[in-house]
Amino acid sequence: MAAIKRSAGLVVMRQFDDQWRCLVLRAYRNWDFPKGQPQPGEEPLQTALRETTEETGLSGLELPWGEDYRETEPYSKGKVARLYLALSRQGDVSLPVSAELGRPEHHESRWTSFDRAQELLPSRFWPILQWAQDVVAAGECLKLPAAGNDT
Repeated sequence: MAAIKRSAGLVVMRQFDDQWRCLVLRAYRNWDFPKGQPQPGEEPLQTALRETTEETGLSGLELPWGEDYRETEPYSKGKVARLYLALSRQGDVSLPVSAELGRPEHHESRWTSFDRAQELLPSRFWPILQWAQDVVAAGECLKLPAAGNDT
């Protein structure tokens, strides 16, 4: 049996006009959440935060919903992605050039509704998307200051 290849990332949330949106990224025709492989000795949450900053330019991400996570079922020859739920209150998404690739890792970013994210993302992410939607809805008491549109 092949070893499981683990990655960690974030479902990044932000409010626009009192509506929650999640950040999705596109590489070629594939939509995904910001995520990546851990560095030696790095904990999964550290990986998730580092990779999200590297892939989107967003920093100052918060974890107001705690450090709970969900994982995908194994896919593509044993890959498993662990995703945490984070809040981005400010900052524009940028797609910086990856030093390894010599180009941005992704071609596009979008802040989308949960319904639109489900249309874009592969089905392996649907349970995670539902979990994120449930957690955010249960935590509406957060009532964060609305951000401006940066789509």
